[in-house]
Amino acid sequence: MNTNNTPMNNEAPGATGEPPAGQPGHIRSFVHRRSHITPGQKEALDRLMPLWALPYRTSTLSFNQTFGRIAPTILEIGFGMGETTEKIATSRPGDNFLGIEVFNSGVGALLKRIETSGLQNIRIIQHDAVEVVRNMLEPDSLAGIHIYFPDPWPKTRHHKRRLIQPPFIALLASRLAPGGYIHCATDWENYAEQMLEVLGAEPSLRNTCEAYAPRPDFRPQTKFETRGLRLGHGVWDLIFTRQA
Repeated sequence: MNTNNTPMNNEAPGATGEPPAGQPGHIRSFVHRRSHITPGQKEALDRLMPLWALPYRTSTLSFNQTFGRIAPTILEIGFGMGETTEKIATSRPGDNFLGIEVFNSGVGALLKRIETSGLQNIRIIQHDAVEVVRNMLEPDSLAGIHIYFPDPWPKTRHHKRRLIQPPFIALLASRLAPGGYIHCATDWENYAEQMLEVLGAEPSLRNTCEAYAPRPDFRPQTKFETRGLRLGHGVWDLIFTRQA
């Protein structure tokens, strides 16, 4: 799970209410920060990227060609070091998983996991999630979206940098097939409240619970999360589905 992530296909710039890249107000899905990379992660990047990663482009993907099969495709934005991605993909072999991450260390770590586990149902795009979703994913194409523990930007003046914002959620909802789901999780209560408000205000989405959802069995509890719960920290899951 990336703690550094934020927010669009072939629509004209600004069609979803967001200014084009490079103009004031453009939302990015990450902030550049120094990231340590191990020799093993660097080696995995050099050797395995051609096997499991896709280059960013401005034309839409065919999931059938990308994964070599017809299957539901789940998008994960900000997979961090890939631990959760690997576990979910292992437990759901009938689904395809497309992970977006910008940091070399995380991409290298997940590439190593893919090779070690022998998984065939994960592909990676190392690029800004906003541009990937907008330019590479067709409307009504995704079976699900996972956003786990995005950067909470705890200072009030930085809340505008948070990933979960109305324009981004509207874009993501347009890429979900009817009946598809978006699953978010955070360990910051204030961010959970914002997520609930933003997701609840998107007219094409419906909450599967009255407020927050129990952690679904398919989302494993991470070591970080387990430690936080032991210290009395909360974790909030939200699961919304797109209406037909």
